Amino acid sequence: MADVEAIGGRQGGSAADFWFVLGAGLEGRELTSRLAEAFRSEFGDRCAVVRSKDLLMAVRGGRPALSDLDGCELAAPKVAYARVWTPAVRTDREITLLRHLEAMGTLLLNPVDAVLACLNKFWHLQQLAVAGLPVPDTWTYADAPLADAIRAGAPQPCVVKAVRGHRGEQVFLAPHRAMLQGIQGSLSQDGPYLFQEYLEYSYGRDLRVIVVDGRAVAAQVRTAPDGEFRSNLALGGTARVCTGRYPQGEALAARAAEVLGLRVAGVDLLFAPGGGFTLCEVNANVGWRAAMPGVTPAIVAACRSRLGAAAQEVPAAW
Repeated sequence: MADVEAIGGRQGGSAADFWFVLGAGLEGRELTSRLAEAFRSEFGDRCAVVRSKDLLMAVRGGRPALSDLDGCELAAPKVAYARVWTPAVRTDREITLLRHLEAMGTLLLNPVDAVLACLNKFWHLQQLAVAGLPVPDTWTYADAPLADAIRAGAPQPCVVKAVRGHRGEQVFLAPHRAMLQGIQGSLSQDGPYLFQEYLEYSYGRDLRVIVVDGRAVAAQVRTAPDGEFRSNLALGGTARVCTGRYPQGEALAARAAEVLGLRVAGVDLLFAPGGGFTLCEVNANVGWRAAMPGVTPAIVAACRSRLGAAAQEVPAAW
């Protein structure tokens, strides 16, 4: 995997126009390798795979600047697709880097504000609700004691989620408020929780739709194992590819991605009576299986179109 030294992007040198930026924890993964190979095949020497840990940021001489760990100055790319691992991402680390790239004129396929909205499960529910899209009734809190928040705002039954969760971790079904009150002392106090209405009709299953550039390019129904209501594959769930089978759900997913400003998104929908859907959550750092062959080419095409548009623009003067 290329490091920053291999970019050829030192000030005054031939810079890579496109960066595939990897946050901490994403190196060596199969999906990362497949994407990197696809980008290299499409863009050749114009592409670089860059790790966030290999970059230094600065404000120097009245303008933002980048360098490698040897102190050699780097030119920012025209376009970048960044993947940050949800459990590890920090606003004062990877998010700061994405902000810095935007400040230097880099067009991020997923803008930093959209990535931020997806890090907090309540933030994107706020935006989706304001846009009039269907979301479950959900309660949360800022500084209230957890016991008080449960007593005042938890529905019965309810799905409890940490506002920063991943792969179904820190998510459970509470059948009644007394149960929540009984275990609240055992819950982590690192961050607030969401208390979300329980939609029984979708118990143990959901629809994951992958949206790229406003179009649903893949979809799968995920089903939980027996006795489990969470359908996450990481928890033993199974998936069946069903692209095109639920056009209403795919259209809703595309609209949700548009509202949040995401060009690449994984949208989870809950089944509703009558063939409808309710939005559950939206992910900026989505994964997909080899059985979804249309996703990688769609992402490459989205990056290609932006590089083409960038080539037509007159560079802005500092």
